[in-house]
Amino acid sequence: MREQLRMSGVSESVVDDAVLILSELLSNACRHGRPLGAPDVGDGVIRAAWRIDTAGRLTVEVTDAGGPTRPVPATPSVTARGGRGLNIISALAQDWGVRDGAAGEVTVWVVVACGARHDDFATRVAPPAIDFSTAFDDLEP
Repeated sequence: MREQLRMSGVSESVVDDAVLILSELLSNACRHGRPLGAPDVGDGVIRAAWRIDTAGRLTVEVTDAGGPTRPVPATPSVTARGGRGLNIISALAQDWGVRDGAAGEVTVWVVVACGARHDDFATRVAPPAIDFSTAFDDLEP
């Protein structure tokens, strides 16, 4: 993906966002979905695709046979080991959604802007509520 997007003239920052998004989508499909064309887990495939439309928008999508729940952003605790993937995707993407196919497959699609990158990710995420700036002032070297 990275090489194909670079050869298409997509900026490095958008390529980085698209690769991260694809990674998150594939992880979610492997964890929560079922492989296509297989009654049992372990058979079949998960399909990934990307394209740039005539307006210059990059769309990344992953298709599987669905799972017991619909893809929705979670609200994980601070100490949770997972559950942030769709929130990361929401922060990086112009738009995203879920499309059901006639044969029962489920596709999660993400539109990534190919123009200038959104504001830096750090400015789009709320800073921690705890101020660590003076936490170690009283410690001696």
